Amino acid sequence: MLAGAAQADSLRVGALMPMTGDLQAYGESSRNGAQLALDEINAAGGVFGAPVELQLADTQTEPQSGVDAAQRLVSVHNVSAIVGALSSGVTIPVASSVTSVEGVPQISNASTSPVMTGLDDNDFLFRTTPSDAYQGVALAAVAVEKGVDSVAMLYINNDYGEGLADAFENAFNAAGGSVVGRSGYEPGQASYRGELNQVSDGSAPLLLIGYPENGQTIIRQALEGGFFTDFLFTDGMKSPQIVENLGAEFLNGSFGTAAEARDDTDAAAHFQTAYEAAYGEVPPVPYIDTAYDAVYSIALAAVAAGSNDPVAIRDHLRAINDPAGEVVGPGQFAEAVALLEAGTPINYEGASGSVNFDENGDVGGTFAHWEIQNGEYVTVRVFEPSL
Repeated sequence: MLAGAAQADSLRVGALMPMTGDLQAYGESSRNGAQLALDEINAAGGVFGAPVELQLADTQTEPQSGVDAAQRLVSVHNVSAIVGALSSGVTIPVASSVTSVEGVPQISNASTSPVMTGLDDNDFLFRTTPSDAYQGVALAAVAVEKGVDSVAMLYINNDYGEGLADAFENAFNAAGGSVVGRSGYEPGQASYRGELNQVSDGSAPLLLIGYPENGQTIIRQALEGGFFTDFLFTDGMKSPQIVENLGAEFLNGSFGTAAEARDDTDAAAHFQTAYEAAYGEVPPVPYIDTAYDAVYSIALAAVAAGSNDPVAIRDHLRAINDPAGEVVGPGQFAEAVALLEAGTPINYEGASGSVNFDENGDVGGTFAHWEIQNGEYVTVRVFEPSL
């Protein structure tokens, strides 16, 4: 047993998820990804011989609600680490006012804003999904490949939307494309016709950077008003609910990007099989496997640290991804624990890909070029963009 491994209490992990609000479409699946990892870990003996506990809190996809929920997780439930939030607009204020202050590691499985890279978070903020500095490049490359030479752009007015809009525009302009109109929008409005009219030039397609709930309203009004008929999307708009509610006939041919792991690895195959056994078919939404990897990373870091102490876990998150270590993956928690107890370094290769946190808590990754074909989300290819 590692030094200091005897713990009086179970390891408690907070899951800061949008079970309601604009990102509700992703809340349940991300929670399932985290729960799947926890179930596998507990089936393998848990951490220090005790089952890991998952405490769920709803961010409501709102910054203040997210901060309040995070504070409850830390102060009332005494969690040692937090998975989430999903929205950058929630994750950043949580990191700034709760986790970095209270000294609790936070691993977002979905927040992609480039702002997070340089955030003053006392090294308590990590993420298992790549920055939008990469997604902007990926989407610009796909747009050019598809023959798109100009776009109008609407983006949700938060760190996620603005950061991704900037990254895309810079990469698209560098590739010879042009943005004919650009505007941020505020969520929760009844009408977005003014914003649509402002950016439309009558011919360029609309790049919509947003979330499903308000995104559906924008698409519906774009179609009804004749502002746009063709669309490009980012990860936040990859939700089956959009096609179900608006109709495939209006969205077939639309395309976009989202962080996605290659499916030809043992880690990805294990995750796919395990998720299907637990919950049925894996839904075509992102950030499920990244939630799974975040929980695995926290549990392995606790074992490596020999402690459930939040700071000790933070200090070992990079150690369990030692490039020179013995490779372990999903479903191999018991094997990983045995290696760590024997003093052997490990390299956790996750369901979402490598989880090698850099000095900013960021990871690299691959992206899917996806399209809506016959009402279904189809992955055309998975690739790694280069900045």
